[in-house]
Amino acid sequence: MGMMDKLKAKMKGQEGRDLARRHGEKMDKGVDRAGDTADERTQGKYSKHIDTGTEKGKDALGRYSGRDEGTGT
Repeated sequence: MGMMDKLKAKMKGQEGRDLARRHGEKMDKGVDRAGDTADERTQGKYSKHIDTGTEKGKDALGRYSGRDEGTGT
C-alpha cells in the first residue's frame, strides 16, 4: 500500500474529519504550496488549470471538514 493509499484510508473515517477540522488552515497552505510548486515547474504554462485545481481542492477540504456547512465560508 502506497503513501497516498494510506492517506486516503485515514481521511475517509471520523479521524480524517477531525484532522481536517484541527489542521484545515495548514492543509490549505499545503495545497497552495503544492500549486505554487507545480506552477513553477511548468513555468506558468498551466497556471489557470493549477489555480482551478487548487481552489477545488481547498473547497473540498472545507466541505469535508465541515467548515463550509451552513456558514458560506
